[in-house]
Amino acid sequence: MSRAVCLQHVPFEGPGAFATALKSRGVSLDRHLVPQDGLPKDTGDLLIVMGGPMSVNDSDRWIAEETAFIRSALLNGTPVVGVCLGSQFMAKALGATVRSGKALEIGMTPISLTPEAKQDPVFGTLPDSFDVFEWHGEIFDLPNNCIPLAGSVIAPLQAFRFGALAYGLLFHLEMEEQGIDALCQECAPDLTNARLTPPEVKAIALPQLPPLHRIADRLIGHLLAPTR
Repeated sequence: MSRAVCLQHVPFEGPGAFATALKSRGVSLDRHLVPQDGLPKDTGDLLIVMGGPMSVNDSDRWIAEETAFIRSALLNGTPVVGVCLGSQFMAKALGATVRSGKALEIGMTPISLTPEAKQDPVFGTLPDSFDVFEWHGEIFDLPNNCIPLAGSVIAPLQAFRFGALAYGLLFHLEMEEQGIDALCQECAPDLTNARLTPPEVKAIALPQLPPLHRIADRLIGHLLAPTR
């Protein structure tokens, strides 16, 4: 049986719809809350790196250790998907700068695909522009030897690919209703700073989650059985 490994950084940011996509394919899922549990012994057949309110620029020892772990997985050709903080870990592991953006991006946000995305096996079938769920304040530059896939007004780089099977996504394809509820509760100051309320975020986001889950499913399917 194939096995996926999920690195979590807080209990309330889990794999969401990615877990559903894995289960439907008979793939087991091992979760590790890295700040408390430490890193796993290996990456499994697929490494999923989730979000969190911390920064990859923080000085905690576990952050440096996780960055090295992710760098090794990327250089070894392991299939990887990094979400939000996870994508920032990927960018840092590949030598790019992670920094504060011009503003918080919270809730549904329009992104536009790059010309390079048209040749991507996952993004190539998507509309030129569509809305994604976001909750972040930091952005990153394009790492060397990576393909830019999407951007927004605030974050010119929203998604990138390294090699054939590693995707960094600043946005959340996997987000489910309970995940939004948890973010609204655990990260309430972000809402205040963005002048948003939980009902506003949910009312706009919930109807748009199913299409994002379909992309999440397609991404997981590709990483487990690459489209040639």
